[in-house]
Amino acid sequence: VKMSCSGISAIYFLDQKGKIIISRDYRGECTSSITDKFQRKVLELDERLIKPVFTERDITYVWIKVNNIYMVSVAKGNPNVAMVLTFLYKLRDVFVSYFKALEDESLRDNFVITYELLDEMMDHGYPQISEVKVLQEYIKTEANKMSKGSGMGRDKKKGNDMSNNLAVPTAASNVVSWRTDGIKHQKNEIFLDVVEKLNILVSNKGNVLRSEILATVKMRSALSGMPELKLGLNDKALFEMTGKQTRSKLIELEDIKFHQCVRLNKFESERLITFIPPDGEFDLMTYRVDTHVKPLIWVEAIVENHTKSKIEFVVKARTQFKQKSIANNVEIIVPVPIDVDSPVFKANVGTVKYVADKSCMVWCIKQFPGRKEFLMRAQFGFPTIEDEQRDAYKKVPIQIKFEIPYFTVSGIQVRYLKIVEKSGY
Repeated sequence: VKMSCSGISAIYFLDQKGKIIISRDYRGECTSSITDKFQRKVLELDERLIKPVFTERDITYVWIKVNNIYMVSVAKGNPNVAMVLTFLYKLRDVFVSYFKALEDESLRDNFVITYELLDEMMDHGYPQISEVKVLQEYIKTEANKMSKGSGMGRDKKKGNDMSNNLAVPTAASNVVSWRTDGIKHQKNEIFLDVVEKLNILVSNKGNVLRSEILATVKMRSALSGMPELKLGLNDKALFEMTGKQTRSKLIELEDIKFHQCVRLNKFESERLITFIPPDGEFDLMTYRVDTHVKPLIWVEAIVENHTKSKIEFVVKARTQFKQKSIANNVEIIVPVPIDVDSPVFKANVGTVKYVADKSCMVWCIKQFPGRKEFLMRAQFGFPTIEDEQRDAYKKVPIQIKFEIPYFTVSGIQVRYLKIVEKSGY
């Protein structure tokens, strides 16, 4: 993608060798040397030196890789990189919804619909319609979809191109471009879920060095008409702005990002989250809470017996949350020396596997109740010739992945969710 100021000049889809698969020039500002420079700066460099954003001779390159293709952006001067990356990822999502998978082959097989989408999603280099459901209202050319089984196989159903007989939906030219008029549901429902991810860095002495919570408010809307929604959270800034008092815990939200349906001026002036939701599933907002949090699952890995021929680990895992909660799909990833072999595991719960290409063992526990402790023992053998990097595993942190339903670490609360629609349901 090549841009002037905040606009995009052209979009390039490149294969793994850096050759152009499909491109769309919006402003005629591109030169053929762009792909050559991209090859030198990305394809020919060591992976550790590659940058997703780089500048050369007052031209800024912004790119992402999806499967076996590169979506590249090039800009003159200092563009809005966040906007460009957001558009590229949104473009990827739209193509995946049409083609099932975004790959070299799916682009080559669907160049007509690809150009249609590129023209509708961008006008003279500026992002326009990016909602899949709105685009599907009038770009109805059936795509050659990639089959799930094999990359080479395809569903070869080709429909008639009906785009000439279709009227542009009002959403395409409406202020509410993410929602069409006349939506009807037999049962009007709205679902809300808060998903929080916890990042904690703990020292080898057990001290928490850094902790933060990254969260997403997910919604699924099945509401008729054009409803207005208002969401209330226990937001500290809202109570400070209005001067209201409460006994409930207040949360200081940082780095808040909203879906385009949220009225930003209303939030900035009154700290109110008001919006007309798109139909179906969407992420309403993301936020970060920078707070001191103790690890919900505490893991200790102790080396008990380390000789020239073998090494033994004892891994203890302990939950530090309330007994009534349960952590699901727990994965405890413990690094091991790079040259181990002959793994033998013994665990009182769950299963353990050795992942050789990542030099780690993964302890999987389907359900881990609160206030419980489990133990796992592992033994590995060593080859006769010692690897120079054998002790490098000591510097790699232990990772823990898990889910706890109906549990928020930050203490975020949904105070209310109001729905107003003219039909009065």
